[in-house]
Amino acid sequence: MKIVRNLSWVLALTTAAAWGQQSSNDLPAAPSAVIQQQQEQQERERQQREQQAREQEQQEQQKKQQQAASAPAASAPATQAAAGTDPADPSPTSDNQPLETIKVYANEVNVVFTVTDKHGHFVKDLTQNDFKVMDDNKPAVNIRNFAKETNLPLRVGLLVDASNSIRDRFRFEQDAAVEFLNQIVRPKFDRAFVLGFDTTAEVTADFSDSAEQLARGVRMLRPGGGTALYDAVYFACRDKLMKEGKEAFATRRAIILLTDGEDNQSRVTREESIEMAQRAEVVIYTISTNVSGVKLKGDKVLERMADATGGRAFFPFKIEDVANAFSEIQDELRSQYLLAYKPADFNADGRYRSIDIIAENHKNLHVRARKGYYAPRQ
Repeated sequence: MKIVRNLSWVLALTTAAAWGQQSSNDLPAAPSAVIQQQQEQQERERQQREQQAREQEQQEQQKKQQQAASAPAASAPATQAAAGTDPADPSPTSDNQPLETIKVYANEVNVVFTVTDKHGHFVKDLTQNDFKVMDDNKPAVNIRNFAKETNLPLRVGLLVDASNSIRDRFRFEQDAAVEFLNQIVRPKFDRAFVLGFDTTAEVTADFSDSAEQLARGVRMLRPGGGTALYDAVYFACRDKLMKEGKEAFATRRAIILLTDGEDNQSRVTREESIEMAQRAEVVIYTISTNVSGVKLKGDKVLERMADATGGRAFFPFKIEDVANAFSEIQDELRSQYLLAYKPADFNADGRYRSIDIIAENHKNLHVRARKGYYAPRQ
């Protein structure tokens, strides 16, 4: 019996040591260690599946290239298109592209933005010549690509405040959120996830193109506890959207934040959460649940987060107007321009650089875009 007890103690101490080592690797800004560990495990499994798919796709591409090598020269354009190297093709490409292609466009900045008139209506018929780009207060060297993008694939995080402060209007907000997801997410094209937050953040529906699965995630949310708003935004950008949005084709990454803006539990600051959104190139749309008719401190927080990332803040006068705010966000996500440019005096030093897009000769038009970005580090 003593031997059995000694073995039990050794096993317990080994398990505790392993758990302590794992916990020590968590970043201090993480909202919930348990949630992050679950998400990290899911992320590892997803990466393994993607790696297997890439290896299989690479083998298929090699077979195609071998077949193309023995085919007549006239078939070369078709082979190039099949290999995903056509620069005019916006669809996802394989990982089999030459490394030189990546190096050439490493200093290219992509910005998705919207333009509205003085009445707030979207303007969708402008051309590249209507815009001037300032990067770090200097004119861009050139604009390499310009497109009217009304159909970009969406990568959306729906963040719902599930704290005690919004308990009395929670059911209506759930209904409006479900309807929004039903309208915005297109199967096999867009992907969204649902995250509820009170004291900690919890993903109740991971990235999916299934409106039914996402709706279940919204229905699982239950109000209670404090409010760790900044932690939730930080976590959603760093651990979800930054990893999901690394496709080889343009996507629109956005957070829809439904909250009163009052934070009392976060370990990161407001500005730290905004910085993470900017690094992940995420646009934040906020919908205030404060329907008192008086702009409170939390509403100013929501304005700051939306403005810094190129999004928009909505302040419904009554709870029924929340659904209208969701509808306006849906319209905006489908009414945008995509612009790619080469900045002047660019250095891969990790420094923050400001962006200012100006609609020249159109003084009555307002351009809404992210305020800047962080240059990559070499």
